Amino acid sequence: MIVSVPKTMRRLYFMTMLVTLSCLAYYAMSWIGSWINPYEQSEIPEGTAIRAFQEVPHSPEGLSSGERLRFYYWYGE
Repeated sequence: MIVSVPKTMRRLYFMTMLVTLSCLAYYAMSWIGSWINPYEQSEIPEGTAIRAFQEVPHSPEGLSSGERLRFYYWYGE
């Protein structure tokens, strides 16, 4: 059996680059996922649930109904 050294080196280089880029992509996605996450896992509320949506008069400095609904779906509370 004849083993070609240049061909073996190319395959080894390809495998090394594949593993390196896969690890880099994994850590990049993990970092982006933790950056996008709206809350820390340790800050998950415990105990009884509270009412998530209450009808309140709209004020200029408060949240609109759409923003409150977006936060409700974002945090899942």
